[in-house]
Amino acid sequence: MIRNLKLAAISRTASGSVVKARKICYTAARRQEHLPNSSSPITPKLEFFNSVTGSSEKQIPTYRVLDGVGKPIDGAELPEIDEALARKLYETMQLLPTLDNVLYNVQRQGKISFYMTAHGEEATIVGSAAALAMDDEVLGQYREMGVLLWRGFSLENVMNQCFGNELDTSGKGRQMPVHFGSPQHHFHTISSPLATQIPQAAGVAYALRRTPSRRSRSIAACFFGEGAASEGDFHAGLLLASTIPSPALFIARNNGFAISTPSTEQFYGDGIASRGPGYGIDTIRVDGNDVLAVISAVREARRRCLEQGRAVLLEAMTYRVGHHSTSDDSFAYRARSEVEDRKRIDNPIARFRLFMESQGWWNADEETELKARLKANVMKAFKKAEGLKRCEIGELFTDVYGGEQPWNIKEQREELAGLLKKYGETWEPWRTELAKFKNKGQDLLGR
Repeated sequence: MIRNLKLAAISRTASGSVVKARKICYTAARRQEHLPNSSSPITPKLEFFNSVTGSSEKQIPTYRVLDGVGKPIDGAELPEIDEALARKLYETMQLLPTLDNVLYNVQRQGKISFYMTAHGEEATIVGSAAALAMDDEVLGQYREMGVLLWRGFSLENVMNQCFGNELDTSGKGRQMPVHFGSPQHHFHTISSPLATQIPQAAGVAYALRRTPSRRSRSIAACFFGEGAASEGDFHAGLLLASTIPSPALFIARNNGFAISTPSTEQFYGDGIASRGPGYGIDTIRVDGNDVLAVISAVREARRRCLEQGRAVLLEAMTYRVGHHSTSDDSFAYRARSEVEDRKRIDNPIARFRLFMESQGWWNADEETELKARLKANVMKAFKKAEGLKRCEIGELFTDVYGGEQPWNIKEQREELAGLLKKYGETWEPWRTELAKFKNKGQDLLGR
């Protein structure tokens, strides 16, 4: 009987504890302000949000320092810049169209197979290069030649790569023109498939994070267009860099067109920047035609990458003045007047020149001298590269695998050697082509 009374007492106590616990849980649930494991606030109001269609949410603003005539806008803070840096910025920005004009015409003459210009995007490319450290790893798309020029990649190297001659250090003539690469300048070799560099950049950044000597001083900067941001690789790269935090700076060049598709037909959302918050990474949109704004934004983005060890997304709003490539005629899908208006009204080089003139750092005589000097230097490098032979044909089969050459590469080499022996000296088209190669294919023929 005593035992039964004890059990009844325990039961009443347990029952009271359960009731008390339930009251506590009920009270907490009533007072709950956000979901468990989330900072999302609780609301009784049924409301959808959309930053594009005019709801209560605001569109992402665009950061700018200089207005269209090169004057600082009200409230803008100029980045740290002196005359020497300004001159280097301007000269590099002017060098890009000088190279582009020559090499575009060279392709039209059939002397190189392909080319892509950076007309209209000079401020985004050069401004980013100036804000990065010289040993930050860069993974470009195909308009980032200005980054290499800023880091000391010579005009001769540019020409040698585009001609694919025996002095091409980027790929020994095996890559398409403008597909540069330079370990010396921490510039990863460009590949043609769109957006492949984005998840690769997340991996490079993660490797930097795991390297003690570079963890606190180097980032991976990845360039791509808004068209590439429509690829699955874009989402894979940002997801990787955000869930496995790594110092990757993703720089989207929103130039308005993915080849012939305008940005209005590529996405309905608020540009590329609106995707950053979805991955939980710091994001900014900047006027890509304002080189000072680009410098400030990239400097701050780089600082955040290093201090937080996390990715940052930067969207540079610009306009592709040139055709997509030498394989494209952009006037088939946009009015010539539209392009001419943008060249005149929102020219990144002219905007920065006006700023320099206002500071007393530039004048008309210096402009004339600079353009003449750059054109002479470019033409000198062009003529030298044009006269050089291509690499030996046997270079087709080197640098593919480390260690011993596998059987399939040996088989392909032997097959080509057999064809050269059969047709190389008797068929005129082949004889003409062989004459363009160093040693005329003798390295394969074994003579």
